[in-house]
Amino acid sequence: MTIAPDDAQQGASHLYRAMRDFLQSMDDTLPGKFEITKEGIVHDMMAPIGPHELTTLHLRRRLEKVMPEDLVAHTGTPDVEAEPEGIMRHPDIMVIAWADMEVPGSFDPRTLIAAIEVVSRSNPDNDWVSKVRDYPLIGIPVYAIFDPRTGEGAVLTDIHDTPDGPRYATRKEFVYGEDVTVADWTIPTDDLPRYG
Repeated sequence: MTIAPDDAQQGASHLYRAMRDFLQSMDDTLPGKFEITKEGIVHDMMAPIGPHELTTLHLRRRLEKVMPEDLVAHTGTPDVEAEPEGIMRHPDIMVIAWADMEVPGSFDPRTLIAAIEVVSRSNPDNDWVSKVRDYPLIGIPVYAIFDPRTGEGAVLTDIHDTPDGPRYATRKEFVYGEDVTVADWTIPTDDLPRYG
């Protein structure tokens, strides 16, 4: 049997909606964080631990000190969702305009100025591999990764087309203690918590 491209797209869309409906039906009955990628559902079973949450809080405060008042470093819900791509993600920090948050349902990922992830101890490949692929695909222009395991990170920018789809062209690595520029704002990384 041959599947026409439109049928394949419709099937992919149906599968994505089924995964999304499943996650909504779970509605806080299982611990951890769920996201939908091109490969399917990602489940980070571990609840964020102290250094992860403290890093998120430090980064949020440092960014909000230097950003304009009409922007926020948001750490709550909802997710960012690109249904045509079959991707639903939940960045640890979303740099977004207040006005772009006033929407029903998930945020449009193209309205984010930056996404920031603090690497999970239990599933680092989700941040270092899967999101490096997914975030340019859904149009997030800046992706910053902070890794409490190693005290290092990277800021990825400049989305460009490749034969495998959109990818970040520029990767600037850093070590904790250096100043880091995320989008238009430079923040210090000294004294960020590390995993023990």
